[in-house]
Amino acid sequence: MPRKFALALLLTMLAVDASAAGSRSKSAEKARAAAEVNVSLGQRYLEQGKLELALEKLQKALEYDASNTNAHTVIAVLYERINDPKRAEQHYRRASELSPKLGAVNNNYGAFLCRSGKLDDAARYFEKALADPFYKTPDVARTNAGTCYLQGERLDPAEQQFRKALEINPTNAEALYQLARVLFQKNDYLRARAFLQRFDALGQASPDALLLGRDIEEKLGNTREANEYTKRLKTEFPDSTQARELESSTPS
Repeated sequence: MPRKFALALLLTMLAVDASAAGSRSKSAEKARAAAEVNVSLGQRYLEQGKLELALEKLQKALEYDASNTNAHTVIAVLYERINDPKRAEQHYRRASELSPKLGAVNNNYGAFLCRSGKLDDAARYFEKALADPFYKTPDVARTNAGTCYLQGERLDPAEQQFRKALEINPTNAEALYQLARVLFQKNDYLRARAFLQRFDALGQASPDALLLGRDIEEKLGNTREANEYTKRLKTEFPDSTQARELESSTPS
């Protein structure tokens, strides 16, 4: 009799525990769903420039689910935008801790570290990003790594990363432009021109790219082509710093 009672009591306890666990599971699911809704809203407000609303929603998302990688990533972007690098780094790092194998997460943290001047630390996170076999845009991590090397004036590894990025995605505009920059700095003007022309063919002209085109043509002794780039710069981006600098340096 006591044994049957003990068994019955144990079964009752298990049933209660299972019910409580089920309730906790449903509650956790609701919290995760609420967090995702707030992350989506926060990201939308961030894109619209409504930063206070974005911060409110992202903080609420983390209250619902402190382990939400997306919430940490988006709020890190926001903190970086409002010039709070300390909090930005905390959240980029936390996102990477929560999802240590995700390429996009490690790429984001690496890019932030590079922007912060922590070039060696950044390189490690780009390598972690590239180790993810399911990372959909490895050319982005390669391009970011190359830009980071270029920032540290390490031209050879920068060139290598940009070339690898273009092997993955031949129309990566940033990699094309940055590779042209590297080759220009290495005095390889003909190949710099070739990559800049590929960039230009994508229809994504920028003041920096047009100024680089002008400088390349000047180095090659092509005055007419250099003047054409100058004309485009002044016509397409008349209010740019680059156009104003050219204007002030042109003899009257």
